[in-house]
Amino acid sequence: MSSNSKTAVTAAIIGNAGLTVLKFGAALVSHSPSMMNEAIHSLMDTTNQLFLLFGLRAAARGSDQLYAFGHGQKKYLWNLWSAIGLFSIGCGLGLAHAWHSWISLTNTGQISGLGSATILWFDPMWISGIVLFIALVVEAYVLRIAWLEYVSRLDSPLSSRPFSQLMECKDPTLLAVLLEDAIAVTGVVLAAVGIMLARTLDNPLWDISMSVVIAVMLGVAAVVLGRINMRFLSDVRDIEAENVFAEVVQTHREVERCHDVRSIVIDEQHTVLVAEVEVREEMMLAGLRQEIDRHEQFLLERVSPDRRSNVALLEYIADRSVVEATLERTEHIIDQLEKALRERCPRISHVTIEVQGIVEDSSE
Repeated sequence: MSSNSKTAVTAAIIGNAGLTVLKFGAALVSHSPSMMNEAIHSLMDTTNQLFLLFGLRAAARGSDQLYAFGHGQKKYLWNLWSAIGLFSIGCGLGLAHAWHSWISLTNTGQISGLGSATILWFDPMWISGIVLFIALVVEAYVLRIAWLEYVSRLDSPLSSRPFSQLMECKDPTLLAVLLEDAIAVTGVVLAAVGIMLARTLDNPLWDISMSVVIAVMLGVAAVVLGRINMRFLSDVRDIEAENVFAEVVQTHREVERCHDVRSIVIDEQHTVLVAEVEVREEMMLAGLRQEIDRHEQFLLERVSPDRRSNVALLEYIADRSVVEATLERTEHIIDQLEKALRERCPRISHVTIEVQGIVEDSSE
């Protein structure tokens, strides 16, 4: 589990849980549609981020008998449920409440149960204003935490243009928090504008309209986050890792070419890569005779003197020496490729490289 992602999620949970209580309280007092949708928004954010935290915990478990490559993709499954379920519910509830307020307005000439200063000894608009100001400060602070964590993960060449890399973020959990917090800040501003215009222009439609926009933003967030997490759940390839492997092969003096390079992203910290390579004949055979003789001598030393004249045994030792020397040379090449690959792309956790053949020396 990324501790920084967990920090961003935990901060978002604490902030949104407190704001949910404050916003529902303000909505009950002021009966503002946009404030009610902001309360629903914060409730969905809090529940959603709890799902993200559950996903992070599940993904932190290592490999076992059922999950050979670990539980990393469970994080995307929790994120997907959260995005499609909770945000869709939040969008539906928000639109339903806006519709109810509009129907009440057209039928009775006022929003159902609209709070008024004539009923209370204080103006409920001030309650909404104070709550929205607190929400803006809290949401902006949580957004700053998520943004700084996102920027810190960008490669140096990309850090100068972070916005262009948002949809390519390799950590959907962090991106979910970032998107939710950005929408939350926007929603607070829209709710404030709606309440202010409704009071200033004496037209509740402004309040209702802004509540609709807030609900629609939740729906858009569900679509975007659902699309991002579905991409990681559909065996997406790690193109960057595949390109790095191709570059490593090109610079390796014992390998002629690679093909059938494939990869699967388990999560942002684990990629599985498989490939086939062909080695160069002149490099494969260089010094191989000496290695065969060394293995043969080692095996002969383990045989008692009275059995060294056994023809069948000598043939077995000769054949085994060839096999062991060839395997040793092949394993050495594969180990070099894996080491160079992991140095340039540390997230590659599992590598399978098959030596498919030997390319003849064209100079002969």
